[in-house]
Amino acid sequence: MHALRTQLHIVIANKREQGHVVAGLHDELDALPQEDLDAILDCTSGWYSEQVWTGVRLDHLVDGADAVSVEVRSVTGYARRFPVDDLDRLWLVTRVGGDRLSGGHGFPVRLVAPDRRGYWWVKWVARIETSNVPWWVQSPFPVT
Repeated sequence: MHALRTQLHIVIANKREQGHVVAGLHDELDALPQEDLDAILDCTSGWYSEQVWTGVRLDHLVDGADAVSVEVRSVTGYARRFPVDDLDRLWLVTRVGGDRLSGGHGFPVRLVAPDRRGYWWVKWVARIETSNVPWWVQSPFPVT
């Protein structure tokens, strides 16, 4: 599985550009303007950690003009849907604490969703797709 993660391509898709590759390997994402943000990863088991995450805000990558939601999907198949109005509050990150993400933290790319519980923070991001399906049309908690 580790070899698959290093080959991962992130696909940004919407109605006009199905399958258009916007950002790929972590080096390509790192080449875009980066921001640091302090955010608390709050796990549902009671564990939490405040870290400095480095990445690109989703509104710089995704055109949500003709959509009501955006779905972020992992290579594992796990996905969370967000309101398109939240794009400016979501980040695709490649670093935590100044270091590259580890496999356990979602290498090469993970979603950081500040002020949301940890299950919203999708690891090993493979696809981001805009949609006209409302963000709330999903299980309120992960089922797996």
